[in-house]
Amino acid sequence: MNAVRKLPARYVPIVMPLVLSILMTAVVSVISTLKSLGATPAFLATWPGAWALSWLVAFPTLLVVLPMVRRIVACLVAVPPQPGR
Repeated sequence: MNAVRKLPARYVPIVMPLVLSILMTAVVSVISTLKSLGATPAFLATWPGAWALSWLVAFPTLLVVLPMVRRIVACLVAVPPQPGR
């Protein structure tokens, strides 16, 4: 059985915001498009474009703001001590 090849750990700073932006923009654009149009055939025609535009904004935004968010979270959350330290 072949194991799934994984990207090296150095890609985490790109892959994490990529996956996060895809999932979050999909959820938010579905909700906002459904609220605007309802569950109609127009929804199915409109949602992919709404999602794509949202993702085009969200992904680069996450690349820029995630380092700042990590610093803010580090200021607000205590890190538990590591065992053996």
